[in-house]
Amino acid sequence: MRQPSIFIPAQVRPHDRDHWRRLLADQHGLVTAAQLGRLGVSPDAIEAQVDAGRWQHVLPRVYATHTGRLPRHERIMAALLYAGPYALVSHRTAAEEWGLVSGDQDDGPVHVTVPYGSSAVSQPGVVVHRSRAFAHIAVHTEPARVRRVETVLDVAVAEPTARLAMHRLVALATDARLSVTDLQRSIELRRPRRYATAIKDALRFMADGVSSALEELFAVDVERAHGLPSANRQVPFHVDGRLLWEDATYDHVGVALTVRLDGQRYHAAPGVAFRDRRRDNAAELADRRRLVYGWKDVAANPCAVAGEVAAVLYRCGWAGPLMPCEACG
Repeated sequence: MRQPSIFIPAQVRPHDRDHWRRLLADQHGLVTAAQLGRLGVSPDAIEAQVDAGRWQHVLPRVYATHTGRLPRHERIMAALLYAGPYALVSHRTAAEEWGLVSGDQDDGPVHVTVPYGSSAVSQPGVVVHRSRAFAHIAVHTEPARVRRVETVLDVAVAEPTARLAMHRLVALATDARLSVTDLQRSIELRRPRRYATAIKDALRFMADGVSSALEELFAVDVERAHGLPSANRQVPFHVDGRLLWEDATYDHVGVALTVRLDGQRYHAAPGVAFRDRRRDNAAELADRRRLVYGWKDVAANPCAVAGEVAAVLYRCGWAGPLMPCEACG
């Protein structure tokens, strides 16, 4: 991390110099024009530092006391200083800070949220959002940011389609172990700016037991899109004296069928692979049909997956129609 500059402008009064050093340390070498003014540094003196190449103008009324490219943590600090004392890191930037998404957007814009009435507007490299529920969404971390639950909703709503918003919400919420109750409470206090119906659908799926992005994809693109019955989810079974959970079963429609949805990295672990073999053997001994799908199966060809599930259901007496979806050829 870059060390803040120890250069002290001549205008800074002697009794303020310790404060100057603390300010640079706390703000990663960034200062605002107002802060400089309170320390006795005039606008002309600020401009002289910039012209001399010691400082750089980063955003309106925000200066870096060094030159060169600002690393991500400094760009975040600059955005917060520009947006005002109540600004919060939000949206994709907050998701990176929470560890919900990978921090591979170093050159992307910094997202901040401010209360309604703030004068801050978006700038190159900074996206400013406004919220009427500001007190509800704030959490005093370092840097200050929007709560995890609202961050997940904001990132989902930023997706280009309602379908992708549903998928993103389930993926992030399950990874973050957020409860459906917390998500529902959040959207009651702060209605999503779009995709409200899709967001509520995603929460219904989660309340019904969908617990991963792959399970949500199966529920929406395989079952619902093709008119298949909705499975019972996270169904308990005893195998070798242990309680295990199957992703989807259809016993409630009269068919002893289990559909297992495997995340490959997790199920490739030796201990898990042994457990799955024992679970397969137990299912066979109980005369249960089994179908197993991974991410690529469901994402690349949900229509084929629906056809296979329907084939087993038909064979065992299910009489419902298999409906073509928009993607079916």
